[in-house]
Amino acid sequence: MEAAHKQPATLISSVQRALRLLEATSRAPSGAAAKQLARSAGIPIGTTYHLLRTLSFEGYVRRLSDGSYVVGDEIAKLLDQGRLQALLLRSRPVLASLRDAAGAPAYLALHERGEIVVKDIQDSARAPRIDLWVGFSEAGHATALGRCVLACMAEEERRGYLARHPLVELTPRTITTQQALRRALETVRGTGLAVEDEEYLPAAAGAAVPVLVAGLIGAVGISFPRGRLREVDRLAPLLRRTAERIARAWALAL
Repeated sequence: MEAAHKQPATLISSVQRALRLLEATSRAPSGAAAKQLARSAGIPIGTTYHLLRTLSFEGYVRRLSDGSYVVGDEIAKLLDQGRLQALLLRSRPVLASLRDAAGAPAYLALHERGEIVVKDIQDSARAPRIDLWVGFSEAGHATALGRCVLACMAEEERRGYLARHPLVELTPRTITTQQALRRALETVRGTGLAVEDEEYLPAAAGAAVPVLVAGLIGAVGISFPRGRLREVDRLAPLLRRTAERIARAWALAL
């Protein structure tokens, strides 16, 4: 029985001690002194001080003015990323189903820390992704995915985003004025659908719909050759059903 619980020889004891120290810190929401944390984690006080200095430098614990320690902001970021990872795992099969049903690569974008970020792409040999030749965060105004997210942002957030990201002309058809963009976003809010036509990449088009749940702003979309724009009326209900499925999957995980 003891052999079954024996630790592998390859484990790194310093990492284990750091983890025990983080656990001890999390159990003291009002903060705890180094000596208290050392006792709680079962770590020598000298080692505790070394680990606390390292963890403080990396942002995983924070030293308060009274000398006690609490969990740092980096832990919250890890938890957020873990939650996002769980959401993406739930949405990936749904996105793959969209790819197969539409015969086109499927994309999922999110509003994340002030930026519009493509978080997942489901493509295949029969439905290859488009070449993201310009960083997507710089091209939100020129894509159906980006316009869906922009349309659903609060006004102040949208102004901040557009102040950081000028309306760069990527093709002769790209929206480059605030007035034209406002009209496009009003259309998205009115119809729940965004369509791009050679605005990000010549000969390429796309369509997307918003995904909204529990404070998250996202969009699901597809890209295709411009000749398939005539299929948008057929593809729009498929996109909306996909967005609803993703929203339900996310709601169960939150």
